[in-house]
Amino acid sequence: MTSELVGRIVKVSGPLVVAENMKGAKMYDVVRVSDARLIGEIIEVREDRASIQVYEETGGLGPGEPVYSTDQPLSVELGPGLIESIYDGIQRPLDVICAMVGDRITRGVEAAALDREKRWQFMPVLTEGEMVDGGDILGTVQETTLVVHKIMVPPGVSGKLTFIHSGEATVSDTIARVEKDGAVTEIQMMQKWPVRRGRLYKEKLAPTEPLVTGQRVLDMFFPVAKGGTACIPGPFGSGKTVTQHQLAKWADAEIIVYVGCGERGNEMTDVLNEFPELKDPKSGEPLMKRTVLIANTSDMPVAAREASIYTGITIAEYFRDMGFSVALMADSTSRWAEALREISGRLEEMPGEEGYPAYLGSRVAEFYERSGKVICLGKDNRMGALTAVGAVSPPGGDLSEPVSQNTLRIVKVFWGLDAALAYRRHFPAINWLLSYSLYTDIFDDFYRENLGNEWVEMRGESMRILQEEADLEEIVRLVGVDALGTRERLTLETARSLREDFLHQNSFHEVDTYASLQKQFKMIGLIMLFHHECQRALERGAELTELLNLPVRDQIARARYIEESRMDELDSIAATIREQIAKVAAAGDEEGEQLYA
Repeated sequence: MTSELVGRIVKVSGPLVVAENMKGAKMYDVVRVSDARLIGEIIEVREDRASIQVYEETGGLGPGEPVYSTDQPLSVELGPGLIESIYDGIQRPLDVICAMVGDRITRGVEAAALDREKRWQFMPVLTEGEMVDGGDILGTVQETTLVVHKIMVPPGVSGKLTFIHSGEATVSDTIARVEKDGAVTEIQMMQKWPVRRGRLYKEKLAPTEPLVTGQRVLDMFFPVAKGGTACIPGPFGSGKTVTQHQLAKWADAEIIVYVGCGERGNEMTDVLNEFPELKDPKSGEPLMKRTVLIANTSDMPVAAREASIYTGITIAEYFRDMGFSVALMADSTSRWAEALREISGRLEEMPGEEGYPAYLGSRVAEFYERSGKVICLGKDNRMGALTAVGAVSPPGGDLSEPVSQNTLRIVKVFWGLDAALAYRRHFPAINWLLSYSLYTDIFDDFYRENLGNEWVEMRGESMRILQEEADLEEIVRLVGVDALGTRERLTLETARSLREDFLHQNSFHEVDTYASLQKQFKMIGLIMLFHHECQRALERGAELTELLNLPVRDQIARARYIEESRMDELDSIAATIREQIAKVAAAGDEEGEQLYA
């Protein structure tokens, strides 16, 4: 990247550097600060002065030091080699930097995001002489065993294909030439894209199907769409990171982009250690073979934290443009907002609520609006989806604070974590009475088509039972459970079974960590079958205590540990429920007849 001397430093305030004599400088241009060539980005221009947020430690900088302009916006490199990579917030490969300078990033270190030496086998799908437009697929590269990387014509390029390569090439080699009106454009496997500008598409579509996560409380009650948006707010220790790890591991997405934005280093270490060992549930291959990690921990410069979200979503959009279903996990957007607040304060901007900048809401909206299900550029009209899930860490769990409120205005799914549930060892600690999904009714046709009408009916009835439990608990606390009638006591027991046998899920158990929609459907079906059969038995005079002490209840509780390949066992449990309750009901009939006689 070429650069030229354009200015001198006049002020240094933490990560903020002010330089003068910056005529011609543009917003969001990348600059190199001092002879140490620290990377920075222009975030404010006033006459010939520019304010620069520096993505590296600024200790030791002083007035008079030079500033070099690149005249280019902050961009990411997109091409083969992204999958399995681990980057910092501005797409510097951490494994390469570690090999160069050790465990700590040295100031001014430069490393290419994509390996310029590695040769990839390029397989063309077009031939010379064809007309191409932006988004058309030129060929493919088998990037990993799970990902076929599609090399696309960059947006804005069109014309006649005069040359196309076949065979091995590096990301910087010319693999195609496109001619239009006498001008020739050379295309490489690698392209660059400004992180603050959303990638182009033909049309954004309405969501039609859920992103299956394998987490029962989410899939059954609060589903998120493929191409949808969700947030996970919750206090410290309630399980935000673990929930996002579960989504990254098991969600029905072909590509995962995980952004650790300002999180503790040990949590990112867990991700880096776990993901290479985890097996993809569909293929059995390591999960890293379809994952991109961006690690910007809390001890890294705050300005790079602000950029990490944009770096992550631009990479996610690139894979969406290939026609993949992509899931982006941002953990946590609160740390990102805190970085915005710090930079805004150093710019001496007028603060908004709780010191956050007045434009916090628009920045949050810009981020989540880049998600969606779209028709991609290109003649084949392929569809891609980008689902964005952001964790929010409100201080003290106060959801009225600005980041939570601005996020809730935008997203369609709210998975509210509850510290009280977490302290009771109920995981995931998602409060079913606070959370919501605006996609639920939209997916009813999907569920009816794939699982039958019973899914929608059981979801509604089970949620009603859980809500009734909350109302009945008030009475129980006041006068005790003995004051309730048999129907109300059965409702409490069914609600307890829903909570403990269905909503509670052990993320560390080999089988219970994931449940397919079919298994979820059968599991909740057992609980509701027991509830309905007990209601009928009570009407025939059966004793509630006998029904609640039936051995089949243990089988219902252990159903979560039945493997997907043995789901016929769940059908046999259903038969056992009917058989055992029928015996109790028949005994009740006999007692009633004797009493009547």
